[in-house]
Amino acid sequence: MSEILLNQVCYRTLGVSEPWTLERYCNLGGYSTWKAILAGQWTPEKVVAEVQASGLRGRGGAGFPSGLKWSFLPQHDTGPKYLVCNADESEPGAFKDRDILRFNPHQIIEGIAIGAFAMHAQTAYIYLRGEFAEEEYVRIELALEEAYSNGWLGQKCGDIGLDLEIHAVLGAGAYICGEETALMESLEGKRGLPRFKPPFPANYGVFGRPTNINNVETYASVPVILEKGAKWFSELGTPKNGGTKIFSISGHVNRPGNYEVPLGTPFKTLLDLAGGVWKNRSLKAVIPGGSSTPVLPAQVALDLVMDYDHLSAVGSFLGSGSIIVLDETVDMPALLERISVFYMRESCGQCSPCREGTGWLWRLIRRVNAGQADLSDLKTIDRVAAQMMGKTICALADAAAMPVLAFLKHFRAEFEQKILKGGV
Repeated sequence: MSEILLNQVCYRTLGVSEPWTLERYCNLGGYSTWKAILAGQWTPEKVVAEVQASGLRGRGGAGFPSGLKWSFLPQHDTGPKYLVCNADESEPGAFKDRDILRFNPHQIIEGIAIGAFAMHAQTAYIYLRGEFAEEEYVRIELALEEAYSNGWLGQKCGDIGLDLEIHAVLGAGAYICGEETALMESLEGKRGLPRFKPPFPANYGVFGRPTNINNVETYASVPVILEKGAKWFSELGTPKNGGTKIFSISGHVNRPGNYEVPLGTPFKTLLDLAGGVWKNRSLKAVIPGGSSTPVLPAQVALDLVMDYDHLSAVGSFLGSGSIIVLDETVDMPALLERISVFYMRESCGQCSPCREGTGWLWRLIRRVNAGQADLSDLKTIDRVAAQMMGKTICALADAAAMPVLAFLKHFRAEFEQKILKGGV
């Protein structure tokens, strides 16, 4: 793949020194769309239509069409509306958003501002996870200060006299607060527990008012879409999968890191960009979208096209785009135990199928690795995981169960062998 295809949207500042500064961002065309909006050259309806035409889908994992989501906020409600940028990046294997926060904070701010204008919101929040307290939070705060000092945020901005406040807020580092309704509870100063839906945030969100929530990569894509046009962005990817996507590649590769490439890029190309499997070993499996997405064996992964639809067709998900590469030496039952204990510890405990199910999964898988299980325990694991799916307020139970079901589907022989050999 030609280098020219890399880093055209969210990482476009990476080729310059001190890419987080206002000067560098403006030199690359930054804030040009926001200035045009403040000068009265765009209408909210035109902005929403352009985002819809671009094919931008939510980059946080669900892949829901962003422009359609923006249109859900009630346009004729004259009361307060809110925007929230989900910067609580907590999926194991995910580390793309923190690099946008560190190296391109102004583009996030501009994208949020554009979204607030389009949805008639006057207040927005950037909710960062607690571990981002040092570099990422500081960069966002400095960028906000620069935007305010230039008159682009605050009261009566520009020729249209727009009122817009954007605030950065730190969470406390809970995985569950990556779920949008738990995030809103935390933002309101309460314990981060997911809410029942309906009502959905578009009607009843932060402080009981209409709210839009998108993640960092989604908002950061918006300024470039409006600068270069919806057609340009959509044609970067594949049909129904427009634009670029940042893939966080970790695990057994020679060059782990973030790679921004067009959606629809073959997995083999991404693996080559990451330097291939390390130590000249063979590929065994790939977790394509973060630890909660179903694992795929090498023979499936090597033929993958990395977009939402192709991943769904093979029984997994693009998720957050967090690719974990596993080489031939990986002990799959041991890895699944490590994944399962994470979800057990991060369950908020509000729903009994999740609170009890995550614990049962971890304990049963631990028995396999300790040589204390028999073959019937694998059926129990299958049954517990299946009974957790779709039975809770949020998707954490599904996130804990899906890896278990996929590991047993594709690598059951390893679990059986470990049981028969007493955990060896």
